[in-house]
Amino acid sequence: MDAREKILEAAAELLAEAPAAEVSTRAVCEAAGVGAPMLYRLFGDKAGLLAAVVDRGFEQYLASKRAARPGDDPVADLRSGWDNHMRFALDHPHHYRLMYSPELTVPPAAAREAHALLHAILERCAAAGRLTVPPAVATQVIMSANVGAALSMLTRPEQYPDPGFSTRLRDAVIDSLTRPAALAPQDGVPVAAATLAARLRAAPPAEFTAAESGLLQQWLDTLAEG
Repeated sequence: MDAREKILEAAAELLAEAPAAEVSTRAVCEAAGVGAPMLYRLFGDKAGLLAAVVDRGFEQYLASKRAARPGDDPVADLRSGWDNHMRFALDHPHHYRLMYSPELTVPPAAAREAHALLHAILERCAAAGRLTVPPAVATQVIMSANVGAALSMLTRPEQYPDPGFSTRLRDAVIDSLTRPAALAPQDGVPVAAATLAARLRAAPPAEFTAAESGLLQQWLDTLAEG
């Protein structure tokens, strides 16, 4: 095991034992058997180390999401994604709380990838005519609600004892942003624009230049905002 892996392993073990998702670089160096200069050379600073620990801890979760095969119903995939997110958060509370800690001045790569994977599902929802707002807006709403619910249940478990809380919030949020499949053909201009924009992003028309495609996307996004 090289020095980088030793440091990450030591930091992960200390994090698992810490009551408040807090570890010191000194403790990490002592546990890994390395000097502080080595840690800072490899990770830059404490925030860099913590971001690397989060990315390492989230790798298995993200790998499963990357490998997930899209279902026939993108809204059902959206609900499943919410549940998987909550399950990971509750099973790995220290890594999850650390990911959203204010100590991390730069978001870990795992957070950016999780956001991108959610956005990809919402693009599919839009392309199917199921989304009532632009995918970027829906991504912000759902990610904020999902993360907020997870952190609330982790940090204030006495206030959220009902195991059905996450499901009710999930359905309330997703239902406010989507429409039933049976109503998808009856789209107004905003929904039709969002749908067309998503389909063109998935398969850009060969007849258009990059500039023309960009301009069309801008117009469609404006229409999608209503």
